[in-house]
Amino acid sequence: MKTVWHNGTIYTMDIEGKQVEAVLTKDGKIIEIGTYEALKSHAEKEMDLQGAVLYPGFIDSHMHMIGHGDKLRSLDLSKANSADELLRMLYAAKEQLGEDAWLIGEGWNENNFPDQRILTAKELDKVTAAPIILSRTCRHAALANTAALKHAGIQRDTTNPVDGTIVRDVNGEATGYLLEGAQDLVLGLIGEPTVESLTTSLEKSVEDLLALGLTGAVTDDLSLYGDYQKPLQAYKNVLGGKKKFRAHLLRRSPIFEQIMEDTPTYYEPWITPGEMKFFVDGALGGQTALLSKPYTDAPETSGIAVHRDDEIEALVQLARSYDEAVAVHVIGDGAVEKILDVLEKHPVPTGKRDRLIHVNVLRDDLVERMLKLPVILDLQPAFVSSDFPWVMDRLGGERLDWTYAWKRLLDKGFICGGGSDAPIEEADPLLGIYAAVARRKVGETHEGYLPQEKLSRFEAVGLFTTGSAATIGKADSRGKIAVGYDADFTILNKDLFTVPIEEIVKAKVQMTVVAEEVMYRAE
Repeated sequence: MKTVWHNGTIYTMDIEGKQVEAVLTKDGKIIEIGTYEALKSHAEKEMDLQGAVLYPGFIDSHMHMIGHGDKLRSLDLSKANSADELLRMLYAAKEQLGEDAWLIGEGWNENNFPDQRILTAKELDKVTAAPIILSRTCRHAALANTAALKHAGIQRDTTNPVDGTIVRDVNGEATGYLLEGAQDLVLGLIGEPTVESLTTSLEKSVEDLLALGLTGAVTDDLSLYGDYQKPLQAYKNVLGGKKKFRAHLLRRSPIFEQIMEDTPTYYEPWITPGEMKFFVDGALGGQTALLSKPYTDAPETSGIAVHRDDEIEALVQLARSYDEAVAVHVIGDGAVEKILDVLEKHPVPTGKRDRLIHVNVLRDDLVERMLKLPVILDLQPAFVSSDFPWVMDRLGGERLDWTYAWKRLLDKGFICGGGSDAPIEEADPLLGIYAAVARRKVGETHEGYLPQEKLSRFEAVGLFTTGSAATIGKADSRGKIAVGYDADFTILNKDLFTVPIEEIVKAKVQMTVVAEEVMYRAE
């Protein structure tokens, strides 16, 4: 059946400002664009937009879909604005749990606290004698109470794991703050979720993402829940039926070789296999992102390298042995330098591109090297809203030239996708678009943090449409309103190109359409 979509504003996103009057779709594809008068006679069905604004379907280029669902189902600490408020939230949550049940939360961020105070194990002990584990917003650090530390066997003489740090006080006692791999000593004690539990989280996630106007996402889940086949089965359970959403699954290095040897099925086009994912460094918030020079506000450290140089090379070689690209978490310039050394030595297979995730801190020489490689960049515009102004204290003035430099990267010609990194940040793409345009938190009125890096509205929306589609090799089939492209639409009640900037985040999703089918409709 052919359907004509009309009576609204329809942006094609191939040229800035270009609109069409109507779109004709069939079997999940756009088959013609033009005037309503010309197309209506070819259609058996009409979709009256009633004045709404239609964009190509928004795509999130980097998130954790099951983790987003877990966050929707668990204790969300992201709204805590002080250490005391965080404690109050924990006390309230404990009342809903059994006496010996683990208290598990996530999303806290001490940079939102006036004094930036990080709670200690002893303070958490007052909440409950049962184990407590609280993942920081970046998921590169966690807080544990004494009971959780004891369960993990963390004592005064416990050595740091090779990929992490057990933070200690002046007396050498663990404070409860665990960085990078050290947090896994506790998190690993929590029982592995079942396929049913993962399916429930993913269902909740997909429902929320569709309500936010997203039609697809690049996601990193497969190695986080034990046997990779469990989350993969959850994806098949959710996206293998009536629920349409496009998930591009990164495959982390610990389970990559097994996946490649097993050759599992994916259920394309809704579930597609992605690059091999691994980390080179941590996060700026916890001072674990790897910098080439020490942190300005913590000169005793330059961050943490998750892998040795020879291990990074071995991981890239593993991907290349299976003719695959890599997707690499690199936040600090020190981490970017390490991965470029290896990518230059071991080129990506013809027709593929390596994915550099975050690239928050760069240098002129690194950018010039990147330009010579077939790489795509995953940018998280909302990081500007959450990381500034404290990140300027972390880095100091001399490193701000290439910090969160989205405009300069686009101007250089890099393929850039827009992502949220949910559940670390909010999944709402409108928050990312706003942050890219305004470079400030919602409600603030200053000219923006590093305002020279502001994107135009077309560029910002492009990150979540044409850009994200290009990062998964779909530039010729998604991200635009054009003949032959997938009929994936995000339909809003506001025109993001003309409303006042502060109104961008107030736009409401009217419909989310995937392969011509309405997957979400506002009541």
